[in-house]
Amino acid sequence: MEHGDRVSAGLSAAPGARVDAVVVTAMGVEASPFLERATAVGDEVEVAGARRRVLDLGGPRVMLVTCGIGLVNAASAATLALHGSGARILLSAGSAGGMGLDVRVGDVVVGATTVYGAADARVFGYALGQVPGMPERFDADPGLLAAAAGVPADGLTVRTGTILSSDVFVDAERVVPLRHAFPDALACDMESTALAHTAHLTGVPFLSVRGISDLCGPIAGVDFDAHVDDAAERSAVVVLGLLDAALVAG
Repeated sequence: MEHGDRVSAGLSAAPGARVDAVVVTAMGVEASPFLERATAVGDEVEVAGARRRVLDLGGPRVMLVTCGIGLVNAASAATLALHGSGARILLSAGSAGGMGLDVRVGDVVVGATTVYGAADARVFGYALGQVPGMPERFDADPGLLAAAAGVPADGLTVRTGTILSSDVFVDAERVVPLRHAFPDALACDMESTALAHTAHLTGVPFLSVRGISDLCGPIAGVDFDAHVDDAAERSAVVVLGLLDAALVAG
């Protein structure tokens, strides 16, 4: 059933809409698994360049935001979505590049911490990746981490660790210095740390769940195009499971 057959005028995503959670994806392909599973879908509303819909997921009411690629797009969209919504959770979903040497395409990485890959104010005594005045890294909400850990794996390989974010698509040339600088990083994307930063400032529990679409190799762009759909699907499976655990059961 196409989501157009489930559009509900009662699910408004206009500013001030009340929801249980905000889920942010960068691209439409990453939003599709959530739209496909929704029992009702609100009309699409565009706010400051981000597209959002309110979804009924058979329990939780979620604002699904497609923010566009990049740190500023993510932070702007999340801030506006959270304002006045009453959302108790902010989640980052979609695809990522695999940085850990044992990470494989198709794995899901849950971000216990997130860090900026290009922030460098070490001359002033800050850690690499730390924005001045902010934590060295942004820790995920413990309750959401526990909820993600409790989602049935159903054949998925789910890893928990550090997600690195920057406004750069990481390929074979760029990944070597990043692995040296951030040896514990399992994955990299272009939004999650900005979303974690926003959650830190607004006091909203946050977690990033990303499916691995490529391994930051010499044909990372080709691999990404080939696997982004599957990566988005796997991310959504874990996100939907943890939403049920954190909101419905909780």
